[in-house]
Amino acid sequence: MIELPVLSEARVKKPSWLKVKLPTGENYRKVRQLVDEYKLHTICESGNCPNMGECWGEGTATFMILGNICTRSCSFCAVATGRAKTYDLEEPMRVAEAIKLMKVKHAVLTSVNRDELPDKGAQVWADTIRLVKELSPTTTMETLIPDFLSKWDLLYQVIDEKPEVVSHNMETVPRLYRKIRPQAKYERSLEQIKLTKERGRRTKSGVMLGLGETEAEVFQIMDDLVAHGCDVLTLGQYLQPTKMHVAVEEFITPEQFDYFKVAGLAKGLKYVESGALVRSSYHAERHI
Repeated sequence: MIELPVLSEARVKKPSWLKVKLPTGENYRKVRQLVDEYKLHTICESGNCPNMGECWGEGTATFMILGNICTRSCSFCAVATGRAKTYDLEEPMRVAEAIKLMKVKHAVLTSVNRDELPDKGAQVWADTIRLVKELSPTTTMETLIPDFLSKWDLLYQVIDEKPEVVSHNMETVPRLYRKIRPQAKYERSLEQIKLTKERGRRTKSGVMLGLGETEAEVFQIMDDLVAHGCDVLTLGQYLQPTKMHVAVEEFITPEQFDYFKVAGLAKGLKYVESGALVRSSYHAERHI
C-alpha cells in the first residue's frame, strides 16, 4: 500500500506562473452543451486539467472513451479508480458525431485503462477511430492509448486504424514508477512506443515534472524515448489533484522548462512542448 504524503500549507501555494483563467465564453458553453447532450467523458474534466477554460474556449476538448472509471490506481491521477460495470458499444458513434458537430480539425482521444476486459477496450478504440474518420474525413487525430498489458495484437488492432499521432505517456522516471504508477512498467511503455513507431505511426509521450525526479533522470528518459522511436514529447508541471494524491515535490520554473525543451530537441526529439501548464493534449494540433 502506497502512503501518500500531504502538502503543508506553505507548499500548497502555487507560483504566479500557474494561474489560469476560469472557463467562460460562448465556445466554452457550446462544448459544455455537446459533452452533456451526448453523455461524453473528457479528460479535461476527469483529470482536472488547468487548461480546460482555454481549450474549451477554442472549441476543442480531449474525449475520454471507455467510461470514466479506471482499473489502475496511479497516485497522481484524478480519474476515479474501480471496476466499471458498463461497456458502452454506442459510445464510439456519439464521440464521432460530437466531433463532427464541433467541426474539429484535430481530434484528441484518450481512455481509462480497462484491464478487466478481454480485449482491454481495443475494439471500442478501433471503432471510435474508424467512425471519426468516416464522419469527419478531413479531421486529423491523436490517440493517447493505454499499454494493453503487453498484448501487442490489441495495440495493432488500434493503431492499424491509422490515427495520425499515437501517444502513450511515460508519466515519470523509472525510479518513481512504484510510487507514482504501480501497475505500469517503464520498459513495457518504451516497448509500446518502439512497436508503434515500427508500425509507421508518429509517436508521442508525456512526462510530469515536480515529483522528485533529478535533471539527470529527465535526460535519461529523453534518451530512452529517442532510442525507442519517440517523435514528440510533452513536459508539464505535476499538480496535486487532492490531498489524497501524491504531493508536489518541486515547482519547476519557466526557465527550467525552456532548458529541458532545448535539451530534448538536441537529443533528437522532433518536437517538444514544455511548460508548467502543458498537458498531453495541449496544443496537440502543432504536432502534425
